Amino acid sequence: MLRFVSLFDRSRCKYFAAAFGFVLVCLCPAKARAQEWPYLVTYSHELEEPGNLEIAFKNVQAAPANGNQFISSTMELEYGATAWWTTEVYLSGQHTQNDSTIFTGYRWENRFRPLLREHFINPVLYVEYEDVNNADKTFLEVTGHHSIQDLWVPNDVLRQTVERSIETKLILSSNVRGWNFSENFIAEKNLKNEPWEFGYAVGASRPLALKARSSNCWLCRENFSAGAEMYGGLGDRYSFGWRATSQFLGPTVAFNVPKGPSIVFSPSFGLNDNSVGVLWRFKISYEIQQIGSYFRRGQ
Repeated sequence: MLRFVSLFDRSRCKYFAAAFGFVLVCLCPAKARAQEWPYLVTYSHELEEPGNLEIAFKNVQAAPANGNQFISSTMELEYGATAWWTTEVYLSGQHTQNDSTIFTGYRWENRFRPLLREHFINPVLYVEYEDVNNADKTFLEVTGHHSIQDLWVPNDVLRQTVERSIETKLILSSNVRGWNFSENFIAEKNLKNEPWEFGYAVGASRPLALKARSSNCWLCRENFSAGAEMYGGLGDRYSFGWRATSQFLGPTVAFNVPKGPSIVFSPSFGLNDNSVGVLWRFKISYEIQQIGSYFRRGQ
């Protein structure tokens, strides 16, 4: 059985320990609570509240056919800069059984909402800079002609190639009678001379109850939401489409713990021979309200 491993290699242990300590300190305030749609790849139009910080750990575990089991972990720091702008930093790593544990890179994401009022369709513009090596197994999105065969190559070979790229998304999202419907179209460009790669993610979800009870309740239906999401690659500018791409579909469920973290779980099932059989996905996140106020108290 795959044992628990550190997110980073030895050269980054001190950094990880400091970051983990910061997380533990931030988890102390009892007021914090994160509200989550049960998506692990798809984005909705909802941004982080201005001044709030969300800290999340997102994990993917899989055992690809003819390959070694792996677990990939990503630490996310999401900050609501304004009502129309949310910015986020990702730090990622992975452990592959019978291979090694390595740090795979970082991402800097920005989401912009041009229309602040609620509309039938709410657009969000997404721009991200990525500096990751080819050993990355986060599956934060799937683009181009990603294949299960990419997971067979040893880490020492994959980590030698570092990709610096710009990723953009058009996010369209609607809330209808308690349901959320979200569609993402993804375009990614390696800053080297490589073609644009494309992908998509779509999701639908709903809370199990729309009205909250007047009394405090931990396992009430309104604290749970469920749905499904589908995502995959759409080739590149020279061969756009479904051919030779990875595709995934799976149910999702989220539990928003009152005055505590949000927990999201999803098994994503591969839809073709080019995909991993099952991606077991798990996320835990915690929102700290008005993070700046905690620093001003000490002044």
